[in-house]
Amino acid sequence: MRINVLLGLSVAAMLLAGCSTTKELDSAGQRVTFTDQQPAANCQLLGNVTGSQSNWLNGSGGEGSSLRGAANDLRNRAAEMGGNVIYGATSPTQNIWSSFAPLDSKMSGQVYKCP
Repeated sequence: MRINVLLGLSVAAMLLAGCSTTKELDSAGQRVTFTDQQPAANCQLLGNVTGSQSNWLNGSGGEGSSLRGAANDLRNRAAEMGGNVIYGATSPTQNIWSSFAPLDSKMSGQVYKCP
């Protein structure tokens, strides 16, 4: 009985893990770029935005994979706002709990629309 329960839980965990993927860029998000230089005066600030990647089941991809997913989500959201440049992108530092439990990765930045 215990073996069947453990086997069932293992199979369920593997199926769920297979459904968890890194967020992908959509076609509009591919046109959004990051910059570390203040955008020109003729660029319009649209606001701040945050992208995230859930690591609850995707934590095995490593920090690089989760940050890439957060960056993709950030670029997609910036495109939805009508922006094409993200300035000052940052991600919060990891804390002690990150070593024990895979938490969401986040990345924030200012969205601009530049000609």
